[in-house]
Amino acid sequence: STVGRGAAPLAGGRDGGVLMLPRHFPGHGSSPSAGPSSSASASVSNSANFYLGLLVAQNTAKTLILRYAVSGKPEFLYSAAVLATESLKALLSVLWVLSHGGSLQGIVAFLLDEWRIFVRVLVPAGVYNCQQMLEFVALSRLDAPVYSVLVQSKLLTTALFSYFLLRKQLARKQIVALLLLLCGVALAQISQRKPVPAAAGGAGGSASTAALASRASAVEVESSHQRFVGVLATLIIATLSGFAAVYTEGVLKREGSAQHPDRHPHARGNHSLAYMQIQMALASLLLIGAFALVQDFAVIVEFGLWHGFNNAALVAVFSSALGGLIVSAVLKYADSVLKGYATALSVIFTGIISTLFFGSSVDIYFVIAVVFVACSVSMYNQKR
Repeated sequence: STVGRGAAPLAGGRDGGVLMLPRHFPGHGSSPSAGPSSSASASVSNSANFYLGLLVAQNTAKTLILRYAVSGKPEFLYSAAVLATESLKALLSVLWVLSHGGSLQGIVAFLLDEWRIFVRVLVPAGVYNCQQMLEFVALSRLDAPVYSVLVQSKLLTTALFSYFLLRKQLARKQIVALLLLLCGVALAQISQRKPVPAAAGGAGGSASTAALASRASAVEVESSHQRFVGVLATLIIATLSGFAAVYTEGVLKREGSAQHPDRHPHARGNHSLAYMQIQMALASLLLIGAFALVQDFAVIVEFGLWHGFNNAALVAVFSSALGGLIVSAVLKYADSVLKGYATALSVIFTGIISTLFFGSSVDIYFVIAVVFVACSVSMYNQKR
């Protein structure tokens, strides 16, 4: 990604964030005769639209692609998919550093000198691994639109963790937004309840009718169980997401970043994100590798690590890896308002695309849920 080159802060965001815009974007500092006000305004508008489009496309595509990859009964190991994703992230980040004047020796020296940071990022790396595994579990049991609504409950968990661990107070508008979110999640749950079809048959009934009714009841019970597992996995994802966000703010940011910044000038400024991604990816690989050896050892020995890996799984891996890096780069320059709008729009687009192209069925409860959640996310992230 090249969005980080020559960035300059233009606008403040909530909680001290800044909207950073790359100098090579059209209109940014390229027309001195237009006046600083009009030039900066055009740059903000163009760049904001670009970032917004990237975030919406990534959020929407990731959910739909993962849903497609795990539809049916996938045979690939979820741990193998996470391993492949993190390996690709590490490789792409290393290539980025090398292509911008860095070296392998410099990367190794940075990792050795900053081992304390590596230890601290093991916690969010482990949490992120769990989230990725649970995404496969949830999307194999829930339609993409339902998942995209339910997972927004991470707003609530982040707010709760922030309040209890960081003692952060919520604005009145944010409290209203969280109440809207709860209503939207509840409506999405109601929309998932499907009545058991009545068995056809005469008044006296018959053995075949009773058998059909029994089979339909068993299918409905199993379907309800699978939906419950999907919803539970999604809520755990939301909880882990909230904890990771608060941990990152409370531990990593407050304790500082590099311990030896003067030794690694290349790892500062516009290149710092790539070095951080390498650290996170390596920490994730260490943890998910250990998990795979313990949990899936027998399957790996018998069938191999990449057993059942099909084209859909490969697309999901590339989407998650590339998308994760894109989002990390974009969020460095997007403020909270832009992120809120992107999330809200991605929820809407996920529902529309999934209904049109993947046969997902929605009812009035779900439509209202999408409206509530989209409004909640936008309202929560607005500047106070």
